[in-house]
Amino acid sequence: MKQVLISILCVAYMMAATGIMRAQDQQRKVTPVKPSTNKVLTPPKGTDEKIIQQYLSGDSAQARAQERKDSLAKIYPRYPKLTELSLGLNFGDAIVMAFGQKYSSFGVSATLNMWNRFQPMMELGIGRAKDTPDDMDYTYSGKIAPYVKIGANYNFLFKSEPRYQLYAGVRLGFSTFKYDINDIVINNPYWGEYQNLQLKGLSSNALWGEALAGLKVNIASNWSLGWEVKFHGIFKYKKSENGKPWYIPGYGTRNGKWAFGLSLYYTIPLSRDRWPVKEEKKKK
Repeated sequence: MKQVLISILCVAYMMAATGIMRAQDQQRKVTPVKPSTNKVLTPPKGTDEKIIQQYLSGDSAQARAQERKDSLAKIYPRYPKLTELSLGLNFGDAIVMAFGQKYSSFGVSATLNMWNRFQPMMELGIGRAKDTPDDMDYTYSGKIAPYVKIGANYNFLFKSEPRYQLYAGVRLGFSTFKYDINDIVINNPYWGEYQNLQLKGLSSNALWGEALAGLKVNIASNWSLGWEVKFHGIFKYKKSENGKPWYIPGYGTRNGKWAFGLSLYYTIPLSRDRWPVKEEKKKK
């Protein structure tokens, strides 16, 4: 009887051990395997050869960063630092004088285009005036005098060809000048007499600032036309004991706030590539 019980216990033990081993084998089979992290991503079609090599080497992060950099270069093309130099002649007052304006300024300017975006400039010119205001008993004569302006523009069309520009700018101007006030009539109604006075050689100077918006378009070869609308104000000016200057060379009338400019430009390229070459042309 004891032998039968011992045999039964041995069989039961062997069956239990076999079940445990099968459960362990099944658990090992369902355990997930960690996927490989060395998968090489396929580069997009048309990718540069250097970027493809980065993909093949497994450096996908660096390849994608380079792709973003190249795409930004296409959107924001990198022009030469010294793109071009434009020489201008401001002749807007010559046209307005034909419609009765009594003063004029003529200037020549030099504008340096950097990266087709930032444009420092300088303008030198002369101005004069002569007017007898309506209902006034005097004549104002502003002698020919020089003026100078310095400033800069910002080209909003920096992604386009330099031949076409839409810009905003600021200017700082200065002029020193002389003027006469002639034929001043002073009436004395009590005595019925009058006096005629002449104020000669009055001198003054002025410092002013300008904010402007402009448009420049190519008309033929290296020639362009430019239009500007200016808002300006006087910082300070020298007053005379006998009155205030009516006209300031390069500025206009002392109380004026708005002005208009028209200029003819000749542009000198400072780089062989005036604007970036397209990818199709480079491949050819």
